[in-house]
Amino acid sequence: MKVMKFGGSSVANAETIEKVIKIIGRSAAEDRCIVVLSAFHGTTDALIDTGRLAESGDDGFIERINEIEKNHNEVMLGLFPEYIPAPLDEFVESTIAELESICEGVLRIRELSKKTLERILSFGEIVSSKIISEKLRDAGIDNQWKDARELIVTDSSYGHAGVDLESTYARIREFLVSSESRVIVVPGFIARDAAGSTTTLGRGGSDYTGAIFAAAADAEILEIWTDVSGMMSADPRFVRNVRQIPNINYREAMELSHFGAKVIYPPTIQPVMAKRIPVWIKNTFAPEDPGTLIEAETADAGSIVRGISSIDQIAVLSLEGSGMVGIPGFSKRLFEALSRAQINVILITQSSSEHSICVAIDDKFAKQAKYVVDQEFENEITVGKIDPLGVETGFSILALVGDNMKAHTGVSGRMFATLGHNGINIHAIAQGSSERNISAIIDSVDVRKAVNSLHEEFFSDGTKQINLFIAGVGTVGKRLLDQIGSQHRYIADDLRLNLRVIGIANSKQGLFADEGIDVSDFVSQLADAPQMTIAEFTDRIPKLNLRNSIFVDVTASPAVVETYPKLLERSISIIACNKIAASSEYNEYIHLKDLAREFNANFLFETNVGAGLPVINTLNDLTRSGDRVMRIEAVLSGTLNFVFNNYDGTRKFAEIVRQAQNEGYTEPDPRLDLNGTDVARKILILARESKNVLEMGDIENRSFLPAACLDGTVDDFYRELERNEGHFLSLIESARSHGKRLKYIATLDAGKASVGLEEIGSEHNFANLSGKDNAVLFYTKRYSEQPLVIRGAGAGADVTAAGVFADIIRASRS
Repeated sequence: MKVMKFGGSSVANAETIEKVIKIIGRSAAEDRCIVVLSAFHGTTDALIDTGRLAESGDDGFIERINEIEKNHNEVMLGLFPEYIPAPLDEFVESTIAELESICEGVLRIRELSKKTLERILSFGEIVSSKIISEKLRDAGIDNQWKDARELIVTDSSYGHAGVDLESTYARIREFLVSSESRVIVVPGFIARDAAGSTTTLGRGGSDYTGAIFAAAADAEILEIWTDVSGMMSADPRFVRNVRQIPNINYREAMELSHFGAKVIYPPTIQPVMAKRIPVWIKNTFAPEDPGTLIEAETADAGSIVRGISSIDQIAVLSLEGSGMVGIPGFSKRLFEALSRAQINVILITQSSSEHSICVAIDDKFAKQAKYVVDQEFENEITVGKIDPLGVETGFSILALVGDNMKAHTGVSGRMFATLGHNGINIHAIAQGSSERNISAIIDSVDVRKAVNSLHEEFFSDGTKQINLFIAGVGTVGKRLLDQIGSQHRYIADDLRLNLRVIGIANSKQGLFADEGIDVSDFVSQLADAPQMTIAEFTDRIPKLNLRNSIFVDVTASPAVVETYPKLLERSISIIACNKIAASSEYNEYIHLKDLAREFNANFLFETNVGAGLPVINTLNDLTRSGDRVMRIEAVLSGTLNFVFNNYDGTRKFAEIVRQAQNEGYTEPDPRLDLNGTDVARKILILARESKNVLEMGDIENRSFLPAACLDGTVDDFYRELERNEGHFLSLIESARSHGKRLKYIATLDAGKASVGLEEIGSEHNFANLSGKDNAVLFYTKRYSEQPLVIRGAGAGADVTAAGVFADIIRASRS
């Protein structure tokens, strides 16, 4: 014998019920079946609403009853298109009339007792099971309908009645012996107390009905048919790539169902577990899918964690006070007070100092809990031994479940490190001695991100999803997006990173796509995107609350830099091509570094100094390994190197500068390069990364530009360059007369920094720098005589974009 339970989604309408009929027919051909049925989808909520309307004196309850009747009539017309069997039609009509009569009584007295509500709720399962029983008969499947209230005996705890299993099992067995039908159809969810009043087994209680019948009948299996193909590794509403769990044991299933897995009702497992009866979760709409088999023991699935689950709408109660330390009985009194009020405790944790106890409950009971607990400890609160009960809401419980966790060290460490890396604060932790469950209380707003982060950590193939937000789509920004698109397959296959560009912004518009933007077509998409300031763009990023988020600043805007702190505080990493932050006031620079450290985020700005050259990364490796920087000499401006490598007097200086700008080597305003400001920023950043405390004003800047070149617009700047051609010619002729060349060099020595144009001889390390090359010489304690040299192209959109890309990869893999 098998027991088959079909949930509300499986019997939502005539079309889905036809699928149920076929499934039952196939099973009935092989074995005797007990079929347990839920109410039609949405009916239970409609019945609750009907009762509440009547209680409030709103005669709108009649309209709700009419809607319920209409829905059931539509189902019957779909199942019996030619004619509805008269006995069924009369039964439904009389049942609806009885429902209306009860609600009219509620309306008159303006009171809806729990007992009366139970009676109202029972109509859903009674009518649905009657209709389906008749349809089975119409399909040639002989069956007997039996009211579950005649068999299941409970106490009078209306709303969540406790079952007298011994008496119930005896009644079911007696009935099964007396019945000759191959198929027995019973309504789920409902029962009856010793006085004959209708009770219910709680929301989701049809699963429990199925388990009770399976245990009483010593069934070979309990099948629970629903709208998903078994239990999943996480909630598919949160995680796109969930895994189906093919096998799971009773203990793990109970833990997952307790902590929010909606496929089965938590008490379901208990009766079948006692009899070691397997439970098979199947999909009504994909009956060929294997589903999930729940058994006493299962083979090792190979995964450490079996599933991730969560419960929302949690309130945290905190009882604390110095008067609790060393005094027995406080915990007992707390739990007794909650028990008397019929408030279920979901999670418990207590500090080892005995100074506080923390429990989690359903937040709808929070006010009641505070009242009863403060009453219980009124005397202790009055004399100051303990504080009034603390109540906080807005939480969820997140749980990792799996028997294999006890055989592996470091699971909790991985869990908490993953949550911390994504900026998810843990308010309380609980772990049972069985090590089957690790639970944490977190803010409800973080649940989706937390579940995704943990699922990626414990269930992915090693591929890490990275969510990118890019501000700035100028020349470098476009090259970066091109590189991301062209390298996507390599990054996924070889680096196991799935880079998704979720947001792109320019100075006027912002584009977002939850599933990622097609970077090959971002220009047209951004053109059609809504108007949006950069502040609005960055405000939206934390609200999306996506795991592994990285903000990429490919602008030169101070307004963008102002948004860095709020992003870092939400554990969103920052990759800055923008030099402003790292070269701002020292306190601001350190503040950003501290925020990144505090909130487990990356703040990387490699391209601030050498475009794609690994200058800062190399410097950090030196200092982290204990080396000490003694001196730095550097050519840090690809622009200036290009200019003085190409300026020989045959072409005007202004013409060479304009060429450098056209080829993308200069800042948008070339004066920032030529007046030494850009180089000063770069040496300042290297000085700070070398542990020196310097401000921009501390750097000696020996500018070679005449003062007149610094005023006015960029066009004015070029005009002044042409007027001062003689000055620039004199600089190069002076160097030639000494047998030397001109290079713009930055120096850091003994904590002092300077930048300026220098004449260097052929023996100098920088003498042969060509084109737009940069070079950095690190003289350190270890590299004291022969410096560590980094050399290569130090300007250009492609290499700069590559440097930003490298920082993205570095942050993604950290």
